[in-house]
Amino acid sequence: MLPNAKPLLPAAALAVAILCPAAFAQPAARSHIITSQKLDWPTAAVLASEAVRICAAQGYSVTATVVDTSGHEQAVIKGDTVPLQSLSVAYRKAYTAYSYGLAFNKNTTSELIAAGVTGPANGALNTIPEVLFVPGGVTLRRTSDHAILGGLGVSGAPGGDKDEACALQAVEKLRNTFQ
Repeated sequence: MLPNAKPLLPAAALAVAILCPAAFAQPAARSHIITSQKLDWPTAAVLASEAVRICAAQGYSVTATVVDTSGHEQAVIKGDTVPLQSLSVAYRKAYTAYSYGLAFNKNTTSELIAAGVTGPANGALNTIPEVLFVPGGVTLRRTSDHAILGGLGVSGAPGGDKDEACALQAVEKLRNTFQ
């Protein structure tokens, strides 16, 4: 080593500390990023399609809507001859199955109705346009831990019980993909 030369290691360490403070930082406390679980769009589309197909096989033209964990439409499949209102009704059934299924731990809009769930006693949420306590909505849950993934709503068959039967059959057929 030359007589006036200084070791480079401390200088290199100082440069790393200045340029990459994360290399010396304490572990981060809590992340400020929130992630939510939901079905991917291909699965949501297949689920809605399957519900429409099951109802069509029984002679019913329906609309099926999947909502994700934000309550927004993720997939909508409309049968060939459904009435206009089936689009909004399928969405509202899916939204109700998701949001109230989450709040009251129920799996279908029929279960919510049977349990007497109509929202808070003061009626504050009963006026939300998306809420509809009619059979035909199914809460979507992950198979491993039953975490809520969204909702499926079906509308257009002659009776909500028939809508819900199609939705339940579609969910049952695809349940193993809700990992």
